[in-house]
Amino acid sequence: MENALDGPWFTYREIGATKGELPEGYYHFRLQRRLGNGRDLFERAGAEILAYRMQKGVGIFDRASTPTAEPGTLLTVRLGIGPLAIVAPCRVVYVLDDDENRRGFAYGTLPGHPEVGEELFSVEYDPADDSVHGVVTAFSTPATWYTALGGPLVRLLQRVIAGRYLATLPRA
Repeated sequence: MENALDGPWFTYREIGATKGELPEGYYHFRLQRRLGNGRDLFERAGAEILAYRMQKGVGIFDRASTPTAEPGTLLTVRLGIGPLAIVAPCRVVYVLDDDENRRGFAYGTLPGHPEVGEELFSVEYDPADDSVHGVVTAFSTPATWYTALGGPLVRLLQRVIAGRYLATLPRA
């Protein structure tokens, strides 16, 4: 069987690039917000991210093939309202669970998604000052005529939704 993270599944080549330097040729963004202080807050926020709290809290979660994010999980989000909504398929690329100060996961776009790219949802703990930050990092480019036509409006919408994702996380 083909590895779930290889081959034609993804609509882009730079699989896992949100772990480091974002690839050229895409729109990039990183949004970070302080959630508060403490290791307990970090652990709670990390668990909520892995259980799709960001997507559920914003109201775009459709379904996932696993109850918590793990590499290879198929995930769909609903973008839009009612009959105009688009079901956008994604697959979890990696999970951040081996670093004691970062938790989260990234998913990449599959055929049928209106964008091409990857998005990382994470929480970071800084032991130097005990601070906890929610972070959304992404790179993308339009996959359809209507996202290309939307241009700057689509980019603005991505940033607004990223801010709403971060607002779903616990604070202290």
